[in-house]
Amino acid sequence: MTPRLVVLDDEPRMADILAMLLRREGYEVAAFTDGAAALAALREQPSDLLITDLRMPEPDGLEVLGRALEIDAELPVVLITAHGSVSSAIEAIRRGAFDYVEKPFDNDELKAVVRRALDLTRLARENRYLRAELRSRYSVDQIVAASDAMRAALDLVRRAARSRSTVLVTGESGTGKELVARAVHYMSDRVGQPFVAVNCKSLAPGVLESELFGHERGAFTGAERARAGLFEQAHGGTLFLDEIGEVDADFQAKLLRVLQERSLRRVGSSEPRAVDVRVVAASNRDLRAEVGEGRFREDLYFRLAVIPIHLPPLRERSADVLPLARHFLAKWNAELGRSVRCWSDEVEAWLIRQPWPGNARELENAIERGVVLARSERIEIDDLLVDEAEAQGGDAEGAGLHRFLERAAAERIRAVLAETSGRRGEAASRLGVERTTLYRLMRKYGITGDS
Repeated sequence: MTPRLVVLDDEPRMADILAMLLRREGYEVAAFTDGAAALAALREQPSDLLITDLRMPEPDGLEVLGRALEIDAELPVVLITAHGSVSSAIEAIRRGAFDYVEKPFDNDELKAVVRRALDLTRLARENRYLRAELRSRYSVDQIVAASDAMRAALDLVRRAARSRSTVLVTGESGTGKELVARAVHYMSDRVGQPFVAVNCKSLAPGVLESELFGHERGAFTGAERARAGLFEQAHGGTLFLDEIGEVDADFQAKLLRVLQERSLRRVGSSEPRAVDVRVVAASNRDLRAEVGEGRFREDLYFRLAVIPIHLPPLRERSADVLPLARHFLAKWNAELGRSVRCWSDEVEAWLIRQPWPGNARELENAIERGVVLARSERIEIDDLLVDEAEAQGGDAEGAGLHRFLERAAAERIRAVLAETSGRRGEAASRLGVERTTLYRLMRKYGITGDS
């Protein structure tokens, strides 16, 4: 797209010379000798650059600058000034002008300034486009929510995004906590800044401290150079602390200090570093209960839960099941290049009937499996690899009791794994089974270390 330039000079000959010079560079140029007419042109049609003389009858260059920036705050403005007016040109830059060129100007110098200014316009436009794209992609409007409970949670997300307050997102694994954290970030005024996510459970305590706060050279064995942590990397943006309920008491105290003081000390350093970071934390644990049992600091809990957002499990919002399934059907058709249009009535009844202990993540896996294995444009129940008793919804003889016992076993295993923080050896001991038996049952019931 050809850049559009507006040129303003009260001397007609100078306006013509500028227009001719810039047209030769391939730009579209509108030349004016009257400030009011130039401003009217800026209102009528978006432009990429304004070049204006500084010394003119009313309105002069400074007034034109101010009015032009009211029309388009991101419009680059280049001033042309006589040698004796440089101080005025510097004042114009303080007021928002991009640059100035002294008369008599060198043609190459002017063209170079114009190129730099247009680069700024292009980057500003790309930035606006990317921000709009990110807001659209991660907006709460993109999160499927038909149930009243989920709609209420997303309304809270919209209101929370406008602030800089810390947010605590709770809910079972697979309910979409990171999706909500991203929505909080991308709907806020921090959208152009980094969104940095870390799973606290995946890192050992010493490693987690170094990852988040950074370290200095020689702080520990292997620290061959200084390194900024994730807090510093997220400066100006949002840091997402997933599985925050898994961190130990020592790290909780250090994190609390950073949140209170808005500064940190790298491992091996005594020098504080200021950080401007909005923290969103998430946990599948009941942190209030953890506080009551002494496993989580009360002061840190209240520091994190300034705005608490709870995401209900899928079994408590059955109205979301089919809309989510349709969303995943469209997604996996696009991902896999398939054209599966629908599913059978039997599949729909099965989808509605399931308790979905793995929540939206488990539902998505089922739909992906159906799209992959479907032999026609419709998903059938056997495409989901569902056994006969489950497909019949417990109508087969003995299937109801069998299914109840299976669910009870799966829920007990999940509970013990949560109590032991995922330590499978200890979990097996508590359950009274061999570790290999526990592994086999976990595979059978689709339980992962994060479940």
